[in-house]
Amino acid sequence: MAEQRRKQRVWFVTGSSSGFGRALSEAVLDHGDRLVATARHIDDIRALTNHGRERALALPLDVTNATAAKEAVNEAVEYFGRLDVVFNNAGYGHVGAIEELSEAELRQQVEVDFFGVVNVTRAALPHMRKQRSGHFVQMSSLNGVEPLPGGAFYTAAKFAVKGFSESLAGEVGHLGIKVTIVEPAPFRTRFLSNESAKWSRPMDDYDASVGQVRRTLRQIDGKQPGDPARAAQAIIEVVEAENPPLRLPLGQIALDHIRAMLDAEARELETWAHLSATTDFKHARASQPNQ
Repeated sequence: MAEQRRKQRVWFVTGSSSGFGRALSEAVLDHGDRLVATARHIDDIRALTNHGRERALALPLDVTNATAAKEAVNEAVEYFGRLDVVFNNAGYGHVGAIEELSEAELRQQVEVDFFGVVNVTRAALPHMRKQRSGHFVQMSSLNGVEPLPGGAFYTAAKFAVKGFSESLAGEVGHLGIKVTIVEPAPFRTRFLSNESAKWSRPMDDYDASVGQVRRTLRQIDGKQPGDPARAAQAIIEVVEAENPPLRLPLGQIALDHIRAMLDAEARELETWAHLSATTDFKHARASQPNQ
Protein backbone atom coordinates (compact mmCIF):
# COMPACT_ATOMS: atom_id res chain seq x y z
CA MET A 1 0.00 0.00 0.00
CA ALA A 2 2.83 2.41 0.85
CA GLU A 3 4.48 1.59 -2.48
CA GLN A 4 1.24 2.28 -4.32
CA ARG A 5 0.88 5.69 -2.68
CA ARG A 6 4.51 6.54 -3.43
CA LYS A 7 4.02 5.91 -7.11
CA GLN A 8 0.98 8.16 -7.31
CA ARG A 9 2.66 11.48 -6.57
CA VAL A 10 1.68 14.28 -8.93
CA TRP A 11 4.57 16.63 -9.80
CA PHE A 12 4.13 20.12 -11.28
CA VAL A 13 7.40 21.17 -12.95
CA THR A 14 8.15 24.59 -14.43
CA GLY A 15 10.82 25.01 -17.08
CA SER A 16 10.47 21.39 -18.23
CA SER A 17 11.95 21.96 -21.68
CA SER A 18 15.62 21.73 -20.68
CA GLY A 19 18.17 21.55 -17.88
CA PHE A 20 17.09 20.52 -14.40
CA GLY A 21 13.43 20.75 -15.37
CA ARG A 22 13.80 18.29 -18.22
CA ALA A 23 16.01 15.92 -16.22
CA LEU A 24 13.58 15.86 -13.30
CA SER A 25 10.53 15.51 -15.54
CA GLU A 26 12.03 12.42 -17.18
CA ALA A 27 13.12 11.01 -13.82
CA VAL A 28 9.64 11.51 -12.33
CA LEU A 29 8.07 9.50 -15.13
CA ASP A 30 10.74 6.79 -14.95
CA HIS A 31 10.09 6.63 -11.21
CA GLY A 32 6.44 5.82 -11.81
CA ASP A 33 4.97 9.13 -10.67
CA ARG A 34 2.70 11.46 -12.62
CA LEU A 35 3.85 14.68 -14.22
CA VAL A 36 2.48 18.07 -15.18
CA ALA A 37 5.23 19.49 -17.38
CA THR A 38 5.15 23.20 -18.20
CA ALA A 39 7.17 25.49 -20.42
CA ARG A 40 6.63 28.67 -22.40
CA HIS A 41 6.56 26.71 -25.67
CA ILE A 42 4.49 23.56 -25.38
CA ASP A 43 6.04 21.98 -28.47
CA ASP A 44 9.30 21.69 -26.49
CA ILE A 45 7.70 19.35 -23.94
CA ARG A 46 5.14 17.32 -25.90
CA ALA A 47 7.48 14.31 -25.99
CA LEU A 48 7.15 14.02 -22.22
CA THR A 49 3.57 12.86 -22.68
CA ASN A 50 4.65 9.75 -24.63
CA HIS A 51 4.08 7.72 -21.47
CA GLY A 52 0.36 8.32 -22.00
CA ARG A 53 -2.04 11.01 -20.85
CA GLU A 54 -2.87 9.06 -17.71
CA ARG A 55 0.75 9.65 -16.62
CA ALA A 56 1.73 13.04 -18.04
CA LEU A 57 0.14 16.35 -18.98
CA ALA A 58 1.94 19.13 -20.87
CA LEU A 59 0.81 22.73 -20.38
CA PRO A 60 2.09 26.05 -21.71
CA LEU A 61 3.10 28.45 -18.95
CA ASP A 62 4.89 31.75 -18.70
CA VAL A 63 5.62 31.89 -14.97
CA THR A 64 5.72 35.70 -14.97
CA ASN A 65 1.96 35.68 -15.59
CA ALA A 66 0.23 35.11 -12.24
CA THR A 67 -3.15 34.47 -13.85
CA ALA A 68 -1.65 31.87 -16.19
CA ALA A 69 0.05 30.19 -13.23
CA LYS A 70 -3.30 29.86 -11.41
CA GLU A 71 -4.97 28.49 -14.53
CA ALA A 72 -2.22 25.91 -15.11
CA VAL A 73 -2.23 24.74 -11.49
CA ASN A 74 -6.01 24.53 -11.44
CA GLU A 75 -6.00 22.52 -14.67
CA ALA A 76 -3.39 20.17 -13.21
CA VAL A 77 -5.47 19.57 -10.07
CA GLU A 78 -8.63 19.08 -12.11
CA TYR A 79 -6.84 16.58 -14.37
CA PHE A 80 -5.08 14.48 -11.73
CA GLY A 81 -7.21 15.23 -8.68
CA ARG A 82 -4.40 16.55 -6.49
CA LEU A 83 -0.97 18.17 -6.44
CA ASP A 84 1.85 16.65 -4.40
CA VAL A 85 5.09 18.32 -5.48
CA VAL A 86 5.80 21.67 -7.13
CA PHE A 87 9.27 22.05 -8.62
CA ASN A 88 9.79 25.78 -9.21
CA ASN A 89 12.63 25.57 -11.69
CA ALA A 90 12.02 28.06 -14.52
CA GLY A 91 14.74 30.68 -14.76
CA TYR A 92 17.78 31.99 -16.59
CA GLY A 93 21.00 33.88 -15.89
CA HIS A 94 22.15 37.29 -17.08
CA VAL A 95 25.90 37.86 -16.85
CA GLY A 96 27.23 41.40 -16.59
CA ALA A 97 28.32 44.13 -14.21
CA ILE A 98 25.58 46.11 -12.49
CA GLU A 99 26.53 49.14 -14.58
CA GLU A 100 26.49 47.11 -17.78
CA LEU A 101 22.89 45.96 -17.40
CA SER A 102 19.75 48.05 -17.75
CA GLU A 103 16.87 48.49 -15.36
CA ALA A 104 14.64 46.60 -17.79
CA GLU A 105 17.07 43.67 -17.74
CA LEU A 106 17.09 43.70 -13.94
CA ARG A 107 13.31 43.68 -13.77
CA GLN A 108 13.03 40.85 -16.29
CA GLN A 109 15.57 38.75 -14.36
CA VAL A 110 13.64 39.21 -11.12
CA GLU A 111 10.27 38.71 -12.83
CA VAL A 112 11.29 35.27 -14.11
CA ASP A 113 13.63 33.95 -11.41
CA PHE A 114 11.84 35.31 -8.35
CA PHE A 115 8.29 36.39 -9.13
CA GLY A 116 7.86 33.27 -11.25
CA VAL A 117 8.46 31.24 -8.09
CA VAL A 118 6.07 33.45 -6.14
CA ASN A 119 3.34 33.17 -8.77
CA VAL A 120 3.40 29.38 -8.98
CA THR A 121 3.75 28.97 -5.22
CA ARG A 122 0.76 31.21 -4.55
CA ALA A 123 -1.25 29.34 -7.18
CA ALA A 124 -0.51 25.95 -5.59
CA LEU A 125 -0.87 26.92 -1.93
CA PRO A 126 -4.70 26.80 -1.71
CA HIS A 127 -4.72 23.24 -3.06
CA MET A 128 -1.97 22.00 -0.76
CA ARG A 129 -3.50 23.79 2.19
CA LYS A 130 -6.82 22.06 1.50
CA GLN A 131 -5.03 18.69 1.18
CA ARG A 132 -2.93 19.34 4.30
CA SER A 133 -0.01 17.94 2.34
CA GLY A 134 2.45 18.84 -0.41
CA HIS A 135 6.06 19.75 -1.05
CA PHE A 136 7.52 22.86 -2.67
CA VAL A 137 10.96 22.27 -4.19
CA GLN A 138 12.35 25.73 -4.98
CA MET A 139 15.28 26.10 -7.36
CA SER A 140 17.74 28.57 -5.91
CA SER A 141 21.48 28.29 -6.54
CA LEU A 142 24.89 28.24 -4.94
CA ASN A 143 24.62 31.93 -5.86
CA GLY A 144 21.64 32.19 -3.54
CA VAL A 145 24.22 31.74 -0.77
CA GLU A 146 27.49 32.89 -2.32
CA PRO A 147 27.27 36.10 -4.39
CA LEU A 148 28.60 36.10 -7.95
CA PRO A 149 30.35 39.24 -9.25
CA GLY A 150 28.93 39.77 -12.71
CA GLY A 151 25.70 38.07 -11.71
CA ALA A 152 24.26 40.58 -9.24
CA PHE A 153 20.77 40.52 -10.74
CA TYR A 154 20.70 36.71 -10.81
CA THR A 155 22.16 36.58 -7.29
CA ALA A 156 19.54 39.03 -6.03
CA ALA A 157 16.74 36.89 -7.47
CA LYS A 158 18.13 33.68 -5.98
CA PHE A 159 18.70 35.26 -2.55
CA ALA A 160 15.08 36.40 -2.76
CA VAL A 161 13.94 32.84 -3.55
CA LYS A 162 15.84 31.61 -0.51
CA GLY A 163 14.34 34.20 1.86
CA PHE A 164 10.85 33.78 0.46
CA SER A 165 11.03 29.99 0.74
CA GLU A 166 12.44 29.99 4.27
CA SER A 167 9.56 32.24 5.34
CA LEU A 168 7.13 30.00 3.47
CA ALA A 169 8.42 26.96 5.37
CA GLY A 170 7.69 28.70 8.66
CA GLU A 171 4.14 29.51 7.55
CA VAL A 172 3.04 26.14 6.20
CA GLY A 173 4.87 23.48 8.21
CA HIS A 174 1.96 22.98 10.60
CA LEU A 175 -0.31 22.40 7.58
CA GLY A 176 1.66 19.36 6.48
CA ILE A 177 3.36 21.22 3.63
CA LYS A 178 7.12 20.86 3.19
CA VAL A 179 9.66 23.16 1.55
CA THR A 180 13.11 22.38 0.16
CA ILE A 181 15.43 24.98 -1.38
CA VAL A 182 17.80 23.47 -3.97
CA GLU A 183 21.24 25.12 -4.17
CA PRO A 184 23.18 23.62 -7.10
CA ALA A 185 26.76 24.33 -8.09
CA PRO A 186 27.56 24.33 -11.85
CA PHE A 187 25.76 21.48 -13.62
CA ARG A 188 26.09 20.36 -17.21
CA THR A 189 22.88 21.90 -18.52
CA ARG A 190 22.24 24.53 -21.22
CA PHE A 191 22.21 27.22 -18.52
CA LEU A 192 25.37 28.97 -19.81
CA SER A 193 24.67 28.45 -23.49
CA ASN A 194 23.87 31.37 -25.78
CA GLU A 195 20.36 29.92 -26.13
CA SER A 196 19.72 30.25 -22.39
CA ALA A 197 22.04 32.72 -20.66
CA LYS A 198 22.28 36.39 -21.57
CA TRP A 199 25.55 38.33 -21.66
CA SER A 200 26.08 42.08 -21.38
CA ARG A 201 28.41 44.19 -23.47
CA PRO A 202 31.65 44.42 -21.41
CA MET A 203 33.04 47.64 -19.95
CA ASP A 204 36.85 47.78 -19.70
CA ASP A 205 36.86 49.03 -16.09
CA TYR A 206 35.25 45.78 -14.92
CA ASP A 207 37.57 43.42 -16.76
CA ALA A 208 39.51 42.45 -13.61
CA SER A 209 36.35 41.39 -11.77
CA VAL A 210 33.36 40.73 -14.00
CA GLY A 211 35.56 40.04 -17.00
CA GLN A 212 37.29 37.22 -15.14
CA VAL A 213 33.95 35.70 -14.14
CA ARG A 214 32.71 35.99 -17.71
CA ARG A 215 35.78 34.16 -19.04
CA THR A 216 35.53 31.43 -16.40
CA LEU A 217 31.87 30.80 -17.15
CA ARG A 218 32.57 30.58 -20.87
CA GLN A 219 35.36 28.09 -20.23
CA ILE A 220 33.36 25.73 -18.02
CA ASP A 221 30.28 25.60 -20.25
CA GLY A 222 29.85 21.97 -21.22
CA LYS A 223 32.45 20.87 -18.67
CA GLN A 224 30.52 21.48 -15.44
CA PRO A 225 31.00 18.64 -12.93
CA GLY A 226 27.33 18.34 -11.97
CA ASP A 227 25.20 15.61 -13.57
CA PRO A 228 21.54 16.72 -13.99
CA ALA A 229 20.29 13.11 -13.98
CA ARG A 230 21.94 12.44 -10.62
CA ALA A 231 20.55 15.72 -9.30
CA ALA A 232 17.06 14.64 -10.34
CA GLN A 233 17.45 11.38 -8.41
CA ALA A 234 18.63 13.31 -5.34
CA ILE A 235 15.57 15.58 -5.51
CA ILE A 236 13.24 12.58 -5.75
CA GLU A 237 14.98 10.98 -2.76
CA VAL A 238 14.52 14.15 -0.72
CA VAL A 239 10.82 14.35 -1.61
CA GLU A 240 10.39 10.77 -0.43
CA ALA A 241 12.20 11.42 2.87
CA GLU A 242 10.08 11.60 6.02
CA ASN A 243 12.00 14.68 7.20
CA PRO A 244 13.42 16.41 4.12
CA PRO A 245 15.96 19.21 4.46
CA LEU A 246 15.00 22.85 4.11
CA ARG A 247 18.16 23.43 2.07
CA LEU A 248 19.74 20.98 -0.37
CA PRO A 249 23.13 21.93 -1.86
CA LEU A 250 23.94 19.87 -4.95
CA GLY A 251 27.50 19.04 -5.97
CA GLN A 252 30.81 19.04 -4.14
CA ILE A 253 31.53 22.62 -5.23
CA ALA A 254 28.31 23.78 -3.60
CA LEU A 255 29.19 21.96 -0.38
CA ASP A 256 32.72 23.40 -0.28
CA HIS A 257 31.73 26.97 -1.11
CA ILE A 258 28.73 27.09 1.24
CA ARG A 259 30.83 25.74 4.11
CA ALA A 260 33.45 28.43 3.41
CA MET A 261 30.78 31.14 3.25
CA LEU A 262 29.21 30.10 6.56
CA ASP A 263 32.60 29.89 8.26
CA ALA A 264 33.60 33.35 7.02
CA GLU A 265 30.27 34.81 8.09
CA ALA A 266 30.62 33.31 11.58
CA ARG A 267 34.14 34.70 11.94
CA GLU A 268 33.09 38.19 10.87
CA LEU A 269 30.07 38.04 13.19
CA GLU A 270 32.31 37.36 16.19
CA THR A 271 34.92 39.93 15.12
CA TRP A 272 32.36 42.74 15.19
CA ALA A 273 30.01 41.38 17.88
CA HIS A 274 31.36 43.85 20.45
CA LEU A 275 30.21 46.78 18.29
CA SER A 276 26.92 45.22 17.24
CA ALA A 277 25.95 44.70 20.88
CA THR A 278 26.37 48.40 21.74
CA THR A 279 23.43 49.61 19.65
CA ASP A 280 20.50 48.53 21.85
CA PHE A 281 18.90 50.76 24.46
CA LYS A 282 20.45 50.15 27.86
CA HIS A 283 18.72 47.32 29.71
CA ALA A 284 16.64 46.51 26.59
CA ARG A 285 15.67 42.89 26.16
CA ALA A 286 15.49 41.49 22.62
CA SER A 287 12.07 40.18 21.63
CA GLN A 288 11.46 38.87 18.15
CA PRO A 289 8.60 36.71 16.81
CA ASN A 290 9.47 33.04 16.67
CA GLN A 291 12.91 33.59 18.21
